[in-house]
Amino acid sequence: MTRTRFHQELEELKHRILAMAGMAEQAVDLAVQAYSQRDIAMCQRVLNNEPAINRAEREVDEFAVDLLAMQQPMAIDLRFILAVIKINADLERVGDQAVNIAQRVLHLVEYAPKDLPVDIPAMASKVRKMVRDALQCFIEGDADLAKRVLEADDEVDRMNKEAFANLSACMQDHPDSAAQALDALSIARNLERVADHATNIAEDVIFWIRGADVRHHAGQTASRI
Repeated sequence: MTRTRFHQELEELKHRILAMAGMAEQAVDLAVQAYSQRDIAMCQRVLNNEPAINRAEREVDEFAVDLLAMQQPMAIDLRFILAVIKINADLERVGDQAVNIAQRVLHLVEYAPKDLPVDIPAMASKVRKMVRDALQCFIEGDADLAKRVLEADDEVDRMNKEAFANLSACMQDHPDSAAQALDALSIARNLERVADHATNIAEDVIFWIRGADVRHHAGQTASRI
């Protein structure tokens, strides 16, 4: 494979992972809207779209592995392909989290609406911004934006802990709300996991661009990236 052809294939790989990203991002958006609107049809769209996300993950992986086998790239090209493989796995899991949220919403709508001590839309807004920024830093190769994604994760973690404390107290004080509180708690937890995957994507972008592995200690190294 010539270098020109190889770089064309890298561009094709990038297009494929971005298409995968679009599906995963849409799944989260639909699941969050389903919660806000108590919309069963939106939940079903999330569930119906999951096989397409899984299929796209397999196709991206196969394409990336073929590139590694045929070209044996070095340096930044190698890091790019390895980053895509890891990002691909995180995007598939984002799709899984969206499915989990949709399933919880399907259970939640069986009950009359209750005022629960958690702001799921506010948490979802921050998480969705993290996902968008993580994808944008991949598109632009922007390690500085990736660093800001890492920093944003602390706020989502704080919101998830607050949701756990408030909803746990709600279940104790209002047992009739326990089922719905548990659903809301699970939705908050799944949103926190989506934020974790966005963080993973940002870390992989930093690895691709700068060759720095910041996994497991992003908070300690963010100022030095």
